Amino acid sequence: MLFQLLNGLQLAMLLFLLSVGLSVVLGLMNFINLAHGTIFMLGAYTGWTAAQLTGSYWLALALGPLASAAIGGSLYALLFRRLQGASPLKQVLVTFGLIFVGYDTVRLVWGDYALALAEPAGLAGNVALFGTPYPTYRLFVIGLGIAIAMLLHLGLERTRLGAIVRAGVDDRVMVSSLGVDVDRAFVAVFVLGCWLAGLAGVVAAPVLSVSPEIDVSVLILTLVVVVVGGPGSLKGALAGALLVGFADTFGQVFLPELASVLIYGVMAAVLLFLPGGLVPARGRR
Repeated sequence: MLFQLLNGLQLAMLLFLLSVGLSVVLGLMNFINLAHGTIFMLGAYTGWTAAQLTGSYWLALALGPLASAAIGGSLYALLFRRLQGASPLKQVLVTFGLIFVGYDTVRLVWGDYALALAEPAGLAGNVALFGTPYPTYRLFVIGLGIAIAMLLHLGLERTRLGAIVRAGVDDRVMVSSLGVDVDRAFVAVFVLGCWLAGLAGVVAAPVLSVSPEIDVSVLILTLVVVVVGGPGSLKGALAGALLVGFADTFGQVFLPELASVLIYGVMAAVLLFLPGGLVPARGRR
């Protein structure tokens, strides 16, 4: 049970890194970015390439998220900014099309086969927990996710940018009327969300491997986390990631024949009683 709890927590931290950017962007900008999984995938592939060229996992961990942030910023400047005030249907269609663009780009550059990113030498072994070995790298993923969550909480609660973000989620019109450049703050948050997606891609590569299909499979879980936790809420993203991560992990152990639908049952149950999610942003209650 302890090992399954750790596995669930590790999956939850990966889902949190992925979903927090998408959740805040949806809550702030009312923008549905289905290409978030593609940005995650491109960060993973960029990190894999950096590791192959340099032989260093840590350089891959630095360069992969930067590539995702650059790609996300470019997409926003060239395309997403024009769609911000468009209907949700247009946003869905355009970003859904980007999924296929990213899929074919990855196949063209890196091929169809799954690629493996080796763990760093210092995290490649096991740690004895109650006499049973447990992968050190998975503990690193858990610790990194918790550290990122704490840093995001401090940034959201203790900085001017965080105050603008929180106020913008609650009432964007009022914040803009006070002379605050909300759009600039939202662009910064969007790029940060893409950076976190790339970070999750590199971190997940040694666990999940890297393949062209990884973006869609991860995107589905990420959207479930956002809906369950509540769009626009940092705490909601963390709560949704924990719930979905544990439900998926324990579902595969105790109900393997129903594991593929269990998380959707959890989502339906949450929305039945809490339509706004577990911890919705105040402006969306």
